This record gives sequence, structure tokens and C-alpha cells, in this order.
Amino acid sequence: MKSISLKLFFFIFSIGIVYSLLSFGVRLSETITSSSWRELYSKPVKEWPKPNVDKDVLWQEFESLAVDTNYYETRDDPKVVLGQMLFFDPKLSGSNQISCSSCHDPELAWGDAREVSLGNDHLRGKRNTPSLYNIGARKSFFWDGRATTLEEQAQGPITAHHEMNMESKSLAKKLAKVKGYAILFQKAYGSSTITYDKILHALADFQKTIQSKRSRFDAFIDGDYSQLSDQEIEGLHLFRTKARCMNCHSGKYFTDESFHNIGLTYYKREYEDLGLFTITKKAEDVGKFRTPSLRDVMYTGPWMHNGLFDNITGVVNMYNSGMHMIDPDENEKAADPFFPKTDVLMQPLNLTDDEIVSLVSFIKTLSGRQYKMERPEIPR
Repeated sequence: MKSISLKLFFFIFSIGIVYSLLSFGVRLSETITSSSWRELYSKPVKEWPKPNVDKDVLWQEFESLAVDTNYYETRDDPKVVLGQMLFFDPKLSGSNQISCSSCHDPELAWGDAREVSLGNDHLRGKRNTPSLYNIGARKSFFWDGRATTLEEQAQGPITAHHEMNMESKSLAKKLAKVKGYAILFQKAYGSSTITYDKILHALADFQKTIQSKRSRFDAFIDGDYSQLSDQEIEGLHLFRTKARCMNCHSGKYFTDESFHNIGLTYYKREYEDLGLFTITKKAEDVGKFRTPSLRDVMYTGPWMHNGLFDNITGVVNMYNSGMHMIDPDENEKAADPFFPKTDVLMQPLNLTDDEIVSLVSFIKTLSGRQYKMERPEIPR
């Protein structure tokens, strides 16, 4: 009897040791995992583990921003100087009160920090003002992609009745009455003749100079691995894996330059916006909006096409939920060919609270020093 009890005692004792060792192993594994992330990412980007992206998703590896060694030379280009003057000049509006910089303020990350834009006669727009950071690298413009060149983009706000409310055919004649512009156009184009096309081209040339400054993440990519904390590196790892961010946000500018319905269409509700559909008229495009860049994202809020989100952790929480919205009536959905379909890339992420904190901490490393600019003295 004693022998059996002794054997049982040693069996239970052994199980306890094994359990303790296993528990210690799990804790040790977690510690090793944390340190291994730094080991995995403290090397050239081409040697990083491949991200977890869905099949058929086109993605690009991260790339650091280079130092703009031609910054001052570019800023002195006569076309850029002219474009800068035009950008800050309220004479480009019908009321002489609104300039491009009214909505794209250099002190507000080249946005306006509003939910939606505010323009002519204090009319509210329907969409959030996108930042102009790195706009020269974009392949389409506006939330619905309706412009494919910067020149085409520039004329949109100028002529919109709720923005600058200026007749395009009258703008060149209006500026021709300003002596200072004759000199600027002469320097830029070799002729003092002012045309609407020249105005648009000069605005585009200036906007191309609006670029993000390098961030801590850029320094990290380039080999200064002390720039990111362990928590931020964990966030980087989550960004590339469990959080599924790289399905849409990859490459140098953290965007796929594409359009997605992430579930914020508000179909037949107060904030309804059909997005890309308004341009293409294709049912599959209902509720799709252009993927924004995450460069300098901490300066460009509020976020989303309608500016309804002003907390970055809140944004991550929404994605974590899979952007699940109110379940539609199935009969209504079946009978409506234009009922928006949320992108299949949107899935619940099951991130823990700690993982969300780590992910947000990494996202914050994508914002560098703000690009500010003094307003020029406008020609009279």
C-alpha cells in the first residue's frame, strides 16, 4: 500500500515538474519570440520574412524615403515658385477669400484637420480633405479616383461651387491684371501670357515638392536598428502578419494605390457615399474608396473618406472587428444589385489589447517631422 502511494506521489510530482517546465517553456518561448522579432528585422529589408498577404494581392516591400538632396534647387525652379504663389493666392477663388491652402494648410499636414472640407460661402463638402504629402507619387486623385493627373486634380477644387467657385475661363484674365504675375509667368514659361493650362501645370509642379520627411522607421530600414523599440518592432511584425495590414498598405508609401469597400458606405443612411461607383457606375464599385497612404498618418487625421474617426486606436479597433456593420435585410440585399459588398480582405483580426497597443506604436513611427512652409508674399 505504501509502495503504491509512493509511486502515486512520484507520478504526481513528476507531472507537476513537467507542467512547470512546460509553463516555463511557454514563458521562455514568448521571451524568445519577442527577442527573435528584433533579430528577424534587424537586417536588410530583403532578408525580412515575407508578409502574410492573401492570394492574388499585389504588394510591394517597404522602402525608405531618401533625403531630398535637390530640395533647395527644386524650390528655386521658376515654375515651382509660380505654383507656390498660385497655391497660396485667394484670387484663384471667385470670392477672393479661398486659396488652395485654405484646405491644404502646411501647418496642418497639408490638410485642414476637419471632418469634411469647408469652402465657398462656408459650404461643407461631403468628404475629408486628403493630405498633399507625397501627392506627386500617387497614381490617382480624390477619394473616388476621378482624376489621373495632378493637373486634372488641380482644376477640381478651383471650379467646384462649394470649394473655390471660380470659372476656369475667367481665371487667366483675372490674374493677367496682376502685374506681379506677368513677371512670374515670364520666368517660368518664357512668356508673360497667362493661360489656364499654365496655371494648372505650375500648381502641379509645386505640389510635387510636398514630400514627407524621413521618419524613425526610415532610419530603421536603413540600418539604425536602435530607432525602434521592442514594442514597435512587435507592431511591425503584426502589421506584416496577423493584422493583415499589408494586404492594402505596402511599398514606400504604404498604399496599394487601389480601391476597396471597407464597410463604411452607410448605404441608404445619413452618411451615404457610393465612392468609386459615382465615377464608374459599376455595381461592384459601390462603396469603394482609394487606399490612403500611411505616411505621416498621425498628422493627417481625422481619418477615412468622411473624417468620422479621430482616434487611431479606434481605427485599429474597427479593423480588428472586421469592420462588421449592421446586418442587412437579406431580401432587400438580394433584390438590390447595387447593395455594397464589403471587400473580402476585411476579416476579424482577433488582436489582443496588447497587440493593438504594439500595432499602434509601430504605425506612429511612420510619421516624421512635419513639413511646414512660410506663406509667400502674394503678387498684387
